[in-house]
Amino acid sequence: MQYVKLARTGLDISPVCIGCMGFGDPSRAYPAWSLDEETSRLLIRHAIENGINFFDTANMYSNGSSEEVLGRALKDFTHRDAVVIATKLGAPTRNGPNASGLSRKAIMAEVDHSLRRLGVDYIDLYQIHRRDQRTPWEETLEALHDIVKAGKVRYLGASSMMAWEFSKALHLQEANGWARFVSMQDSYNLLAREEEHEMLPLCSDKGVQTIVYSPLARGRLARPWGERTPRAEAELVHAGLYAATADSDQKIVDAVGKVAGERGVSHAQIAFAWLRRNPVVAAPIVGVLKARHIDDAIAALAITLTDEEASRLQAHYTPRHDTQGVSNPAMLVRAAEAATGFSASAS
Repeated sequence: MQYVKLARTGLDISPVCIGCMGFGDPSRAYPAWSLDEETSRLLIRHAIENGINFFDTANMYSNGSSEEVLGRALKDFTHRDAVVIATKLGAPTRNGPNASGLSRKAIMAEVDHSLRRLGVDYIDLYQIHRRDQRTPWEETLEALHDIVKAGKVRYLGASSMMAWEFSKALHLQEANGWARFVSMQDSYNLLAREEEHEMLPLCSDKGVQTIVYSPLARGRLARPWGERTPRAEAELVHAGLYAATADSDQKIVDAVGKVAGERGVSHAQIAFAWLRRNPVVAAPIVGVLKARHIDDAIAALAITLTDEEASRLQAHYTPRHDTQGVSNPAMLVRAAEAATGFSASAS
């Protein structure tokens, strides 16, 4: 494994990040398709044995169970300073007031809850899970700065939002001398490239790297068009994100299959390799449910696509729009979540 620095920091990360949403007690709320602890531990160990040191979870995954499972496994399989633990806050993990969002009260409480569940003294990368529209940026950013200075967090990250919102946050952090966001966790893949218009150029200009979630477009890029999986059936919250561009998406998936066939590799490896062409991408977050998901992501590190192959993969791309005609993934996610009652400000 060849490790890379995360953005302009000295932090060494593997160029593959294990997404831990699927680890945890499936009876503890979202997601219903998560794996039990024994199976989760086998996958975490497989990742570590193959040189992966970067793991991403969130306080909301299985209502905190994902953090618990990850923390216990890492303690048993490696030593703390060898791994990079990323987690997120913002979503509710309990009922009542001040149970979600990015207020100073919520941040101070949730960082301690995550530390306890993970069983560690510090979090390497602490990320806000979307933008809290009800709390002023200044309150959120100063509180995040304070937990860095307190030694509870090493680095800060953000996730899906409008580029102008992220630009404002970076400006406030610089103007006030607060600890700065070093990463942006956003949705980016061959079927969803809107971030190329504003967010990715902003990140490049500001020295921020992205940690890409849904790098395989919720599995669509990992298999021939039309094949379904149990997880795909269960992920109703995002079911409408790709419906409007199904025709062009099918052509892209078919192109992925053709390039994969010519190279004798899997669909997923080609989709991962395409992401690596963009230097703003630090690592894809691989939603792991099987060992081969890890193996595909690692194997993709050895693949360098030609310009001709990349052109074939990109040729049929069609920009996607929400109901207001806004071509922006953050807005699309908010719309899909709102339609199902799943709060964007708390997810």
